[in-house]
Amino acid sequence: MKFKTEFSDLPPEQLEAMRAASLRIEECYRVLRKANANVVGQCLANQGKFVEFDHFPKGDIFDSETKSQYYYHAHRKESGEHGHFHTFMRSGGMPDDIEPVPYSGDAEVPSGKDAICHLIAVSMNRPGYPIGLFSTNRWVTGETFYSAEDAIRLLDGFLMDHTYPCLATNHWISAMIILFRPQIEALLWERDRVIADWQESHPDKDVYEDRELELTSILKVDVKKQSTAVEKAIKKQS
Repeated sequence: MKFKTEFSDLPPEQLEAMRAASLRIEECYRVLRKANANVVGQCLANQGKFVEFDHFPKGDIFDSETKSQYYYHAHRKESGEHGHFHTFMRSGGMPDDIEPVPYSGDAEVPSGKDAICHLIAVSMNRPGYPIGLFSTNRWVTGETFYSAEDAIRLLDGFLMDHTYPCLATNHWISAMIILFRPQIEALLWERDRVIADWQESHPDKDVYEDRELELTSILKVDVKKQSTAVEKAIKKQS
């Protein structure tokens, strides 16, 4: 699948939001570098031993106003990856007309006030910078599972607007969702296509619980390249 790398057809207001997000990300890096820190380290600080699969910080990070949530952990053996962030929207931040994808399997799926939608995961390298985005099957994060169309709507509401575990990290991850919005949308659509194709070729399996299907779409990313593409698109529109 080819992912969008030219953005001049996007609405001007979205391009300006992406530009602002790029500037916010660079500002987060600036203030963290002054303390010899990075966005990952702020999540791991004072949390004890870094153990695979454990969530960091313990208990995850949750914004009670926006209902946005994320955590950092590691378990994949991908080249160059130290770990990754998983981002979510909980039920209180979802419009009333959004419903989970129908599910008739045997797995326990969060519902009602406990419903949760996984938005996207952000791969990080050892120096603490993003190197990729990816989507997952339902079982990976234990989410409720919503269609790409509905998950994309929820991206608008993702905002971490408090200081725990670090204001810069929270501003950074909020801005990442905005800066890479075009690619995140494409990854979610690809996720649904992959799951549908897998179900068709494995009709006797519960596709959402099939451990043979873990990652459903993946893309390498670079903040500087994305920022440059945004500036080119803005210039082209002017």
